[in-house]
Amino acid sequence: MDENQELDINNLMKIRRDKLKELQNEKKDPFEITKYNRTHTSKQIIENYNELEQKDVSIAGRIIAKRIMGKASFCHIQDSEGKIQSYVSLNDLGEELYKEFKTYDIGDIIGITGFVFKTRTEEISVHAKNVILLSKSLRPLPEKFHGLKDMDLRYRQRYVDLIVNPEVKKTFELRTKIIKKIREILDEKGYLEVETPTLNIIPGGAAARPFITYHNALDIEMYLRIATELYLKRLIVGGFDKVYEMGKNFRNEGIDIKHNPEFTCMELYSAYDDYNDMMNITEEIFSTIAKDIFGTTKINYQETEIDLTPSWKRITMIDSIKEVTGIDFNKIESDEEALEIVKKLEIEYDENKITRGELINLVFEEKVEKTLINPTFICDYPVEVSPLTKRKKEDPRLTERFELFINGGEYANAYSELNDPIDQYERFKKQLEAREAGDEEANMLDEDFITALEYGMPPTGGLGIGIDRMIMLFTNSASIRDVLFFPTMKPLN
Repeated sequence: MDENQELDINNLMKIRRDKLKELQNEKKDPFEITKYNRTHTSKQIIENYNELEQKDVSIAGRIIAKRIMGKASFCHIQDSEGKIQSYVSLNDLGEELYKEFKTYDIGDIIGITGFVFKTRTEEISVHAKNVILLSKSLRPLPEKFHGLKDMDLRYRQRYVDLIVNPEVKKTFELRTKIIKKIREILDEKGYLEVETPTLNIIPGGAAARPFITYHNALDIEMYLRIATELYLKRLIVGGFDKVYEMGKNFRNEGIDIKHNPEFTCMELYSAYDDYNDMMNITEEIFSTIAKDIFGTTKINYQETEIDLTPSWKRITMIDSIKEVTGIDFNKIESDEEALEIVKKLEIEYDENKITRGELINLVFEEKVEKTLINPTFICDYPVEVSPLTKRKKEDPRLTERFELFINGGEYANAYSELNDPIDQYERFKKQLEAREAGDEEANMLDEDFITALEYGMPPTGGLGIGIDRMIMLFTNSASIRDVLFFPTMKPLN
């Protein structure tokens, strides 16, 4: 914003405050009003015009357009469901109230009582008999024809973005519908929705750097959770066969178009199931949302057509690497051979992560991920990058884990859960070694979780879905910030 624009806004704000002061001096302070009895929304009036024609209604909303024509005026007001026109005249309101109406500004919130009719141009409108100012807008909305275009400002002032860019509201309405549909699917399958702690003594269930806080009464450091996994699996131990949680996770990591430090995740766990069952339910969740909410399993994301029609491709990580690069890691046995492959491919690597399994995962991330456009389950991850997953009987170096990739991005992560407490303890120890070597994302040792496993956890399938990324996909949103009401932003000062 340049200096002249700032001066203009300051002048307009002064004028609006002066108008408010005048109203207050006349004992007409809109901020003293506590309630307004609406009978209809704009959408209800428009959709039920035949029943409401010539009948009185009371509506309320924000003035978004206003046209003064001497003794008669038109205005459009916007409510939560749309907008509607009102005809306001001197003859209907009387001189004093009509004069007051003419001083109202774009952005003011008003209530209108009157009868429903159509204008000569066939626009459904409300013929005002009474108008009342319910809230004074002391700041001008962005200029009508240019709107709020600055993306950074839109994210910081989402409330203004929602007012002047109606399509943004549609994105968030779809977000709510998608989340509701996920719950419907799981509830119908007998899953119990539960809540687990957000404050953790030990962060676990994922490889991520946590946020650290301090509990004064207990005099201990605590962490915002990075995943719900370990608590949910404790519930499986306790006898709940099917549980899920939809909620916020927190990871103290970078911010980009696919990552926000605070994000929504859904995790579910099902006793006596494995990762194949988790593939089936993942497929069902995505395809059902597509069919039930959008009417088709073929969607367009950022000018790329994606087909969500079941059944989706299922391929091992090693075979996917072979498809893209021609390299068969089944024939590469040692860490040294794997490292030579990475060097030949000119892939940068971390000196602390040079085991065969870690390097297989690295090659996949660098060479294969971006090629996966239509939904693909990448299966059988190396044990080194899957500390909470059951090993494959055929090859104990691999695990029964998959991730779902769509359009080059990860959307879900699932396991046949590790339920052997001895193996789990050994893997936690290796994670501790990695942490001591400087890996801040490595898992900590959760001794209580080991204790829980020692009581016995049945074979279990577990699944996690990144809800924000899913909503990005279905709403054709380029950035995670487009699907979060209030994304994390750096302060301006």
